[in-house]
Amino acid sequence: MEIRIGIANTGRELNFDTNESAADVKSSVATALESGAAHVEFADAKGNSYLVPTASLAYVELGSEESRRVGFVA
Repeated sequence: MEIRIGIANTGRELNFDTNESAADVKSSVATALESGAAHVEFADAKGNSYLVPTASLAYVELGSEESRRVGFVA
């Protein structure tokens, strides 16, 4: 699943693919925001970790969990 994160006062966004489900990502973001945590942690499909300050989150966009199709469809 693709995740795009907008960070306030930054011209670029953080964009990566993860193996986590959309429900897990939503839950971790909501928990971090509700508890007043200083940051929220994400992991991508390659094993990299990202720490994003919750105070700077502008938006979190979750892509579809369906894999892309390659080839011709009849």
